[in-house]
Amino acid sequence: MELENGILHIDTFLTVTLAIIVLFIGKRLNNAVSFLREFSIPEPVTGGLLFSVLFALVYFITDVGVEFTMTARDVLLVYFFTTIGINASFKDLISGGKPLVILLTITIGYMFLQDLTGISVANLLGQPSTVGLIGGTVSLIGGHGTAIAWAPRFTEEYGVANAMEIGIACATFGLILASSIGGPIAKFLISRYKLQPEKAEPLDVGVTRENKKLELDYMDLLEAVLAIHICIIIGLFLNEGLEKMGLKLPDFVTCLFAGILVTNLRPKTLSRLTGADWPSRTPAMAMVADISLGTFLAMSLMSMQLWNLIDLAGPIFAILGAQVVVAVLVIMFVVFPAMGRNYDAAVISAGFAGYSMGATPTAMANMSAVTQRYGASHVAFIIVPLVGAFFIDLVNALMIQFFLEHI
Repeated sequence: MELENGILHIDTFLTVTLAIIVLFIGKRLNNAVSFLREFSIPEPVTGGLLFSVLFALVYFITDVGVEFTMTARDVLLVYFFTTIGINASFKDLISGGKPLVILLTITIGYMFLQDLTGISVANLLGQPSTVGLIGGTVSLIGGHGTAIAWAPRFTEEYGVANAMEIGIACATFGLILASSIGGPIAKFLISRYKLQPEKAEPLDVGVTRENKKLELDYMDLLEAVLAIHICIIIGLFLNEGLEKMGLKLPDFVTCLFAGILVTNLRPKTLSRLTGADWPSRTPAMAMVADISLGTFLAMSLMSMQLWNLIDLAGPIFAILGAQVVVAVLVIMFVVFPAMGRNYDAAVISAGFAGYSMGATPTAMANMSAVTQRYGASHVAFIIVPLVGAFFIDLVNALMIQFFLEHI
């Protein structure tokens, strides 16, 4: 940890340590505030937002900003999505085939609507259409990575001088909104239509509130970690091969696919070194998933530099306000009915809220918070990351290019 040019740099070790503290504080706050608990606000969101506000106050008082080393966060993201792949079965993938196509179709249509909304609001405010596009799929469905990647082009070719700042601001506030609306939407749908899982099954992430005490030993945990590492190694080799073929994907996507492949194609009769069965959908795997996702999201939210966003708040809030209204309407009147009006549809709706305004990890956190309260939904945890983490990134690049050519 060192102070340089008004920035306090926090190293990886302290960043992870603080993220764990953020998780505990988020848990204590959720236990103490019934609103947060009843509406399934993820614990890392509660703690992370609190700390990001505290760091902003420190900046305004002392003029010292805080910057974290986020290397561990990227590793945790790979861990989490690998556990989702390990928990997936071909049977679930086949049963999720039709819902996957439906959700992808809805998402593509929504992406077009999201860009139109951003452009329309920007024009009403007297801003260039390109600013509205940044406040659309560039920063919302695209997230921070897409916003940062496209910002130089908006600046150099379209004259948006502060494209980077606008993109980061929209992505940041979008992440907050995505984390806040998913749980309430799912609660409303579940309560209104009296929904529940078809049968009680182990969760993909974490444990239910009624079953917080689990029988686990260190070998169970090591078994899960070893399986994850095997799939990550295969996933990284797979990514290298795809990159040589000209297809660049994030590591967590290929590790997700590696988990699916190893889980479903491994010889069932082959004796394993550990002497135990493959740890798919075990309490240990769910625990690793919960720890990875929670710590990742805590680090993402506590590291938001809110003091850099104040000057852009006016037009950005107007654009995001419109985007929230559109997202909620699409979820309530399109996503939920099209996905079957059942419990899985309600969980998917929470996930859609997460990636439509934020990012795929936010979608997973929303669904995790809902399922830990109400019960498992394996279909949701299969199709939402496939749509949110893979397909829409490919579609988004084409859609951004389309709008740039026609606005």
